[in-house]
Amino acid sequence: MNRLQGPLMMVLSMAGFALQDALIKGLARTIPVGEISLTVGLGGAIVFGLLLLRRRLPLVTRQAVQGAVLVRNLAEVFAGMCMILGVALVPLSVVSSILQAMPLTVTLGAALFLGESVGWRRWSAIFVGLAGVLMILRPGAGSFDHLALIPLAAVFVLSTRDIATRKVPPGVPSLQLSFWGFLALFPGGAMLLALRGEGLVMPDALEWLMLLGATVSGVLSYAALVMATRTGSIAATTPFRYARLVFAMLLGILVFGERPDGWTLAGSALVVAAGFYTLMREMRVKRR
Repeated sequence: MNRLQGPLMMVLSMAGFALQDALIKGLARTIPVGEISLTVGLGGAIVFGLLLLRRRLPLVTRQAVQGAVLVRNLAEVFAGMCMILGVALVPLSVVSSILQAMPLTVTLGAALFLGESVGWRRWSAIFVGLAGVLMILRPGAGSFDHLALIPLAAVFVLSTRDIATRKVPPGVPSLQLSFWGFLALFPGGAMLLALRGEGLVMPDALEWLMLLGATVSGVLSYAALVMATRTGSIAATTPFRYARLVFAMLLGILVFGERPDGWTLAGSALVVAAGFYTLMREMRVKRR
């Protein structure tokens, strides 16, 4: 069971994140996306804030506005905006497919900004994966949807967050980073309300339940992700990150009536294959 615990937690985490995306997409039909961001951010911040207080750790320190932590928190603001807006406006299958490019863009950013050594094999995988993203987007084609650029922007902002995380001082607790991450949804939500010219609305009973579900699934998915990385080896758990794509496509098809075309499926396969190879190659290099 110990060998299975890490992969199982990773699959549950990815299922939870896909469920959260589906709930947000459903809510966005009647609730402003900025309000969704504010509500989910508040719920998550309360949970992680209480955990910090229970462990007698400060909610906010000067490190929150310094160096890599500041860059990470700013990236969280814009990542939250792009993700919620992308999920609301773009098919779940497309959003999830594009998100699978993150291992590639993180590797690219680490090479360009952190000076990490990247061999020709991983460079080749990066270009193959980006070609897969272009197949999904199809710029210049009649079927091109400019809104699909929103989740693509989320990929680059989330990659910035992950790259900055590598430079966060070891003494900063993970709970603090999680608290600040959910707190970052507040300014992001406020900006979305202002930019879209929307005001707050009072959710009905079903919408409150969906907001609660989106918050709980987000928090539990994060907790499962942490458990997966701590209880299982990276080699055993990392491949199961791609389960999110499967869950997202199933929810998109069954709940929202999406029908991913051949280009989207082929592009997704390229992105996943390139990302998987990049992750495995990176782990092999680190073992040397």
